[in-house]
Amino acid sequence: MQYRKLGKTGIDVSAICLGTMTWGVQNSEKEAHEQIDYALSQGVNFIDTAEMYPVPATEEKYGITENYIGSYLEKYKNRSKIILATKVAGNGTRWMHGGSDINRQSILNSLDSSLKRLKTDYIDLYQLHWPNRGSYHFGQLWNYKTKRNSKEDEIENFTEVLITLQSLIQAGKIRYIGLSNETAWGTMQYIQLSESKNLPRVASVQNEYSLLYRLHEGDMHEISVREQIGLLAWSPLAAGMLSGKYRNGARPQGSRWALQKKFNQRDTPEAHNAVDAYLKLAKTHSLDVTQMALAFVLSRPFTTAAIIGATTMEQLKTNIAAHSLVLSDSVLNAIQKIWQKYPVPF
Repeated sequence: MQYRKLGKTGIDVSAICLGTMTWGVQNSEKEAHEQIDYALSQGVNFIDTAEMYPVPATEEKYGITENYIGSYLEKYKNRSKIILATKVAGNGTRWMHGGSDINRQSILNSLDSSLKRLKTDYIDLYQLHWPNRGSYHFGQLWNYKTKRNSKEDEIENFTEVLITLQSLIQAGKIRYIGLSNETAWGTMQYIQLSESKNLPRVASVQNEYSLLYRLHEGDMHEISVREQIGLLAWSPLAAGMLSGKYRNGARPQGSRWALQKKFNQRDTPEAHNAVDAYLKLAKTHSLDVTQMALAFVLSRPFTTAAIIGATTMEQLKTNIAAHSLVLSDSVLNAIQKIWQKYPVPF
């Protein structure tokens, strides 16, 4: 397994991070435990979750994923072997913090609840799931408009959040902090505040990134590299689309797309054409297309880890094995040409 530094924290995390958002809907507690066991046996030491998981998120299922991880930690008593990351949810859903913004009170309530569910007394990486002011991720790219709060109001909230997180670090409840679904502007504001006010520094940013979604290539690339705030890439297989299982209108029973009832931003002719091109490329070079896609994400200079998700052990084993794949120059050059043809397919 490859290991990489998590920002400036000094701790090493596996380049493959075990994602958990399917646990509680597509995976049972027993299956979740089996996945953790196998991942640990392969050198994975990094697990990512969130208070709002599983997905699709519902009030009835809220927190179940953390419960599954907690029951595992309680049973096997191996907390020290895991770098555990979770997230406080943002605004927009009434049954999470009454739909409030991320602020001091929502963080305090969220963290204590997560610690109870996870059956641990500390979180290694505590992340802000999405900005209060909105995000261009989650299919909102084409209509993204940041909320018209003043810069002063935003900075006041950022400062409150950092001061709150600092108190929780001092209390030993969290070790490090991270962002998620954040922009270049927001990331730099957090960095500048941490430096000017001697507040905790963000270690990472968890944003969507894959062969089909390469928005991190712009300004966020330079921020990740120069400021040592590496990318934790979520959906590196574009919610399974890059496996090819959704081609020609297929919707396998129990799959994410079969369960998803809302608008699916990835289901576009351009995205399907791009998938066909990547499948052809993988076949030409005798590569497993999912391993090719994951190896590409891991090859980027700004990537700390790729967050994989699997509903079967076969998928999990294939995905984890991708960490050892090194793509040839010919494959990378071909990927570049496909990207230029389909730069933002959804």
